[in-house]
Amino acid sequence: MFMQIISHTPIWVWALLAFLIYRGILASVDREVTLKKLSIIPLIMLALSWQGVSTVFGVTPLPMLCWLLAAAAAATLNWRLFRKERVIAYPERGVVFQRGSWLPLMLMMGIFLTKYTVGVTLAMHPGLAHDAAFTAAVCALYGVFNGMFIGRLLRVVSLYRSAQPAQGAYSGPLNS
Repeated sequence: MFMQIISHTPIWVWALLAFLIYRGILASVDREVTLKKLSIIPLIMLALSWQGVSTVFGVTPLPMLCWLLAAAAAATLNWRLFRKERVIAYPERGVVFQRGSWLPLMLMMGIFLTKYTVGVTLAMHPGLAHDAAFTAAVCALYGVFNGMFIGRLLRVVSLYRSAQPAQGAYSGPLNS
């Protein structure tokens, strides 16, 4: 049965997995990155989760509420637990230096494996798409993963903005 599941998986799924692993390995290394590049993976993961929730469970109150509550809780937790020393903002160069971490890879694999597992499970048991407990659990799981990405991204953006000099601030001698 396992080989049937693997053989019926579209090629693009494996390409996506390879891309996510590549990006996760990149995130494990100390590096400088722009905020724009830093937001790519959280936005891709948000799109994958949103697509998974909306196409499987629909844009209805239960899935949306479960996703939103879990995402808000995880984002808040990640914001509070984020270690500020892991990021140094250089607004004058338009980059942040961030310490490497394996957490992004784990979160990406979490979303990928959740999406893959839900797809296989629903192919085998389509009625679960209408089961409230299954819906709540899956949507909350997507929400937790996305909330972790969102909380981290918002925290880095906040640190970046707080490192910028105030607009119009005195920056040198006045010309009279």
